[in-house]
Amino acid sequence: MTFEQKWIEYDFNPFIRFKANGKIISLNAEAQFLLNHTNASAIFNIATTYASQTFGFKTTFLDLEFGRYKFFGLTVGYDDEEEIAIKLYQAPLFKFTKPSMTHTELVNIYTIIDLCISTNSINNNIDFIKQLDPSLPEVRINTNFFIQLLNCVYQTFLDNSQITTKLFLKVGEHIKFEDKKYLLFCVCISANKQAEVDKIKINYLSTQANLYTTIQNNAISINIPLISQ
Repeated sequence: MTFEQKWIEYDFNPFIRFKANGKIISLNAEAQFLLNHTNASAIFNIATTYASQTFGFKTTFLDLEFGRYKFFGLTVGYDDEEEIAIKLYQAPLFKFTKPSMTHTELVNIYTIIDLCISTNSINNNIDFIKQLDPSLPEVRINTNFFIQLLNCVYQTFLDNSQITTKLFLKVGEHIKFEDKKYLLFCVCISANKQAEVDKIKINYLSTQANLYTTIQNNAISINIPLISQ
């Protein structure tokens, strides 16, 4: 591997080269992680959509989101009709700060979920389905903002006949703080149809609770560090 190739391989930004038929020729390490959250055809479609009309390179600034990945722009380039490459520019990652002991407490996450479901089921003929991993311990969290965040998410989907809440450990994902790794678990709330999401409010409450949230058309996932002491 040449020095230039090493720069591409270890770049923080995903880089993928495609053949004209959409088959991947090469990709760097970050792109491999990205493809755990989307598929190659979606990235290829973006590349062909934002490519220059003539041979060369074109940079476009736009917001894209795939799972935990958020991008603010991309560059697409091609010199012939045989292959095309794309580089996506990551927005700043969620910054984890260790919770202040004065603003957090050890809580039973199952109790909080049940409380919020009970609150939002009043006067609503909605089927609330729970798929909860029973093995999680008590976790340290800002209860006030977390409850507000959960209620905001449930209220987003109240026009649906069914709302599903999944609670699970995120295998292979963690957040690092002061050389210590914290596992992540996720509360994913989804419905059977799309909803209008108040992203500003949800992102504000997530930030105040020291969490990060991913928003899709009919699902909102709250990612929480597993701090149990």
